[in-house]
Amino acid sequence: MSSNAVPITEKDQLLSEVEKIAASSVLQNSESLCRLLRYLARYTVQHPGAHLKEYQIATEVFGRPAEFDPQADSTVRVQVGRLRQKLQEYYHTEGVGNALLVELPKGSYALEIRRAPANMEKPGIAAVAPSPVLQQSDKETNRWAAAVVVLALLLAGAIVWLLVQRASLSHGASAQAAENDSPPAFRVFWKAFASSSDEPWVIFSNAAFVGRPETGMRYRDPVRDANAKVLDHYTGVGEVLAIHQLDGVFAQLHRQILVKRGSLLSLDDVKNNNLIFVGSPAENLTLRDIPNTQEFLFQRMTSGPRKGDLGIVNVHPEADEQRVFFGTPNNLELTDDYAVIALERGLNPARSVLILAGTTTMGTQAAVEFVCRQSSVEQLLLRLAVSPNGEPEPFEAVLHVKVTRGVPIESELVALRKQQ
Repeated sequence: MSSNAVPITEKDQLLSEVEKIAASSVLQNSESLCRLLRYLARYTVQHPGAHLKEYQIATEVFGRPAEFDPQADSTVRVQVGRLRQKLQEYYHTEGVGNALLVELPKGSYALEIRRAPANMEKPGIAAVAPSPVLQQSDKETNRWAAAVVVLALLLAGAIVWLLVQRASLSHGASAQAAENDSPPAFRVFWKAFASSSDEPWVIFSNAAFVGRPETGMRYRDPVRDANAKVLDHYTGVGEVLAIHQLDGVFAQLHRQILVKRGSLLSLDDVKNNNLIFVGSPAENLTLRDIPNTQEFLFQRMTSGPRKGDLGIVNVHPEADEQRVFFGTPNNLELTDDYAVIALERGLNPARSVLILAGTTTMGTQAAVEFVCRQSSVEQLLLRLAVSPNGEPEPFEAVLHVKVTRGVPIESELVALRKQQ
């Protein structure tokens, strides 16, 4: 800690400073960042000099389970980065002139709370002294001194107000400019996920397997494999590339995404966040536990010529539409696949859920690429209803995907249902 660090004996003062920051407009509507800030402050005063670990923050602040894996879940790193930026923003706006500075140095999860340098004190006040007035009575001198002090206070307040306004205008202009340099179609389609104060969570599939990679793996059968060791940390090539695509789109929208594997998602997470599911219920198993698609359902065939294959059942087929959308049979080289794109209301109606899923990993990749490509998003928006607040209304759609040598090369919208 730097030489002007605040002694721990002043912990009440430190916690008071943290509460001011938490109550500021900078952290308004950001409950998760306020919770993180308060936790770090308490840890600083209760365990001075102790090393705080990412695992500890994940489990004690964000409610992650005991098997939390920081390599698979970047929540802590992303949230700490956001808090670091918000602290800097606070001391350039509402916190200008504060006697104490709360900092979160890069590469650390420990707060540093120190006194502001002398030249960062509130401008104008410390430097003001009453001007001596020659040949005046003591009464007149005191009156002039009081007037000077009042004027100095007014001047100091005006300077602080101007600094705050300039910083706010600059921040607002920067945010507006940042928003406007992304494609309009993206701003409309992704509005529910990009305008929230919290980042959306991208939930990628990691199906339950049994066996070993070197000897052969297969999907777990709940009956036959009831006592077998489950491997739930694998996902598909399409899912990996899909997350890269989503990260690129949200970078254009000047937002970040949080990435989590499906087996670690809890129902509390589902209620409290905007979610983007990457992968079908056959592999993204959490989708089986929550309401998802109603018109186009993933189902593995139990009889008939496509027995064992995963298809997309068309619940209410329209004229010239297939009753079940099947890709290439699983004993042949993949050349055709089908995928679902569905925007739904979450368990909490104030939250949104987007499902991007194919019957194979290639279809999943194609679904994500479709909503990350400006031309296809524009095509989709032309067929959707938009709510008064400028967001697409819930819908479900099916894509036909052409695949060549393991790469989705062409996608066509073949069915669409707009929910009432």
